[in-house]
Amino acid sequence: MTDDSGVKINGPNSFKGALLYILIGIAIVSYGGFDYAQQTEAVRESVAVEATITELSVETNGGTSSNQGVDYSPTVAFEYTYNGTTYTGTKIYPADIQENYETRSSAELVIEEYERGTQTTAYVVPDQPRDAFLKNQTSNAPIIAVVLGGLFTLFATFSAVRNL
Repeated sequence: MTDDSGVKINGPNSFKGALLYILIGIAIVSYGGFDYAQQTEAVRESVAVEATITELSVETNGGTSSNQGVDYSPTVAFEYTYNGTTYTGTKIYPADIQENYETRSSAELVIEEYERGTQTTAYVVPDQPRDAFLKNQTSNAPIIAVVLGGLFTLFATFSAVRNL
C-alpha cells in the first residue's frame, strides 16, 4: 500500500519501519557517546578513597544449557566513605554501560585482583559521591555501543532508501 506520495507505508520492510530503526540506531549511538564522554569526565575529576570489597561474583546472562548466547558479567560490591558518609558501590569502570564477556574466565580476570574483605582504592567524582568505581580508566563498552548503533543506523538507512 502507498500513500499519495508513492511512499510504501506498510509491510515488514516499510519506509516508516526503516525510519523507526534509524531513530533507534541514532539513540544507541547518542547514549554510547554520552556515556563515553561522561566516563572520560569521571576519570579526569575523580579522587581516590579507601574501599572494602564486600562481594565478588560472575553472573551468567541469557543462553541455555549449551554455551550459545551466554554472557558473563563480573560483579563486585564495595563500601567506601566520602566526606563522612558511607556508600556502597558496584561499578568496576565509570561507564554506565557495563561490559559483558563471552567466557566465565574472561569475566573472572576482571575481578581477580580483588578479594572479599580486603581494602582497595575506589574513585569518586566529588559531585556524584554515590557513583564510585574501582578502575580509574575508561571502558570500551560505550565505544562498542556507538559502533553497533552506527552499523544499525547504516543498515536501516539503506533499507529506507531501498523502500522509497
